[in-house]
Amino acid sequence: MFYLSELEHTLRVPPHLLNLPLEDAIKLVLQDLFLDKVLAKWKLGLCVSIYDIKSVEGGLVLPGDGAATYKVVFRVIVFRPFVGEVISAKFKESDANGLRLTLGFFEDIYVLVPHMPKPNRCEPDPYNRKQMRWVWMYGEPEEDFIIDDSCQIKFRVESISYPSVPTERSEDAKPFAPMVITGNLNDDGLGPVSWWESFDAITQEESTHS
Repeated sequence: MFYLSELEHTLRVPPHLLNLPLEDAIKLVLQDLFLDKVLAKWKLGLCVSIYDIKSVEGGLVLPGDGAATYKVVFRVIVFRPFVGEVISAKFKESDANGLRLTLGFFEDIYVLVPHMPKPNRCEPDPYNRKQMRWVWMYGEPEEDFIIDDSCQIKFRVESISYPSVPTERSEDAKPFAPMVITGNLNDDGLGPVSWWESFDAITQEESTHS
């Protein structure tokens, strides 16, 4: 889920930072440039930390500028789950297209209709008029298992994409997501963890009485 990646970048250290130790000044600039940003150009994922600085070259100050320019090799910690990885997240919202999940530091996780537990149904949420809710229908007799924010939700990563920045956007368009994870709940052990805790309890009880 988290990886260490090495990058090279030429950056400008502004005059107001030049009174700091050089590595501290460069790290502040790197944090401003990369921290909490998706490194879509390299498809590396979301930068969650500047790990260390490997080398620094240069220090050229252009006439009339006052800033120093350096070529820096550094390492970052990135969030980039692999396809097939199972992750626990929290429910954020749902509509007729599926679910949106969040990890807190990353919120563009979507479980679309084809990857919802089957059989299922989508219905108006009685507790939130602006939202639809999804229900997994399982068992004999059939029982409803609601997907909501009551507990953690386990999903399997189906794909990771880095959409291109749109040239035009409507006023009501959702905020652009530079990295999107598509998840799957349609398998044993996936979905709200409370589902499987209940099944484990029933299985243990049946084993006790057998």
